[in-house]
Amino acid sequence: MKLGSMKLGFIGGGNMAAALIGGLLQKGFAASDIAVAETSPERRAWLEREFGVTTHADTGATLAAEVIVLAVKPQQLSEILRALPPLKHEQLVVSIAAGARAGDISRWLGGHPAVVRAMPNTPALIGAGIAGLFALPGVSEAQKAQASRILEAVGSAVWVQQEAQIDVVTAISGSGPAYVFYFIEALEQAGIDLGLPAETARLLTLQTFFGAAALAIKDQSPPAELRARVTSKGGTTERGILALEEGGVGYAIGLAARAAAERAAEMGETLSKLGNHESGKEPC
Repeated sequence: MKLGSMKLGFIGGGNMAAALIGGLLQKGFAASDIAVAETSPERRAWLEREFGVTTHADTGATLAAEVIVLAVKPQQLSEILRALPPLKHEQLVVSIAAGARAGDISRWLGGHPAVVRAMPNTPALIGAGIAGLFALPGVSEAQKAQASRILEAVGSAVWVQQEAQIDVVTAISGSGPAYVFYFIEALEQAGIDLGLPAETARLLTLQTFFGAAALAIKDQSPPAELRARVTSKGGTTERGILALEEGGVGYAIGLAARAAAERAAEMGETLSKLGNHESGKEPC
């Protein structure tokens, strides 16, 4: 199926939805094939002006689409989905709502089988994102291809076989940009503290991160090997790496990823219980 032949319905028109819409249009998707349900009049006007898509104040007009993309706040998801009429079995639901489990989404939709959970990251806003995806057993290969094409409109996409791995995706690529920004912030400040003008320290730091990542992508060698090429015996880089190791930086990065993954799992459990509570059931 050609990407442009799909009818898409977005429920929610926030920043990530806008990034996906913009990416799809750049890939040749027709604006007339996209409908967006968004409660904010100002946001609807902006989406229509920016992308030429059709917008609506309620979800009804988006429900005839082949693929429905859920792009609302996770805390709103259960209430919104329970209010929808039954979907057709062949309709694919792709959720980019952080923390919301695919099984819970299916349950809130009355047992709808075709649900894909996606975890994109913020570099998607400039077309440089990567998303992790997980599909329920009821999702066909053709539907998985549709989900991949939608997320790949703003970068890359990888599939995981177990939903718990989405929590790890969240910790690595979802939260990862913040870890990178943290390191950028620290290295830039170090340059300033050592006597560089702020503008120079910033430019050196940003270009170094950009160039190193680009080199790692192009070269494909293990990071340890790439690091070894820069680290001459008895040189400046070796001294700096030793200081990082003595400071436990590598260990701390591992701790950060583990903490983020644990928090992602907690959020999923909380949303699941919230959905049970909203339906009148006692939380498990």
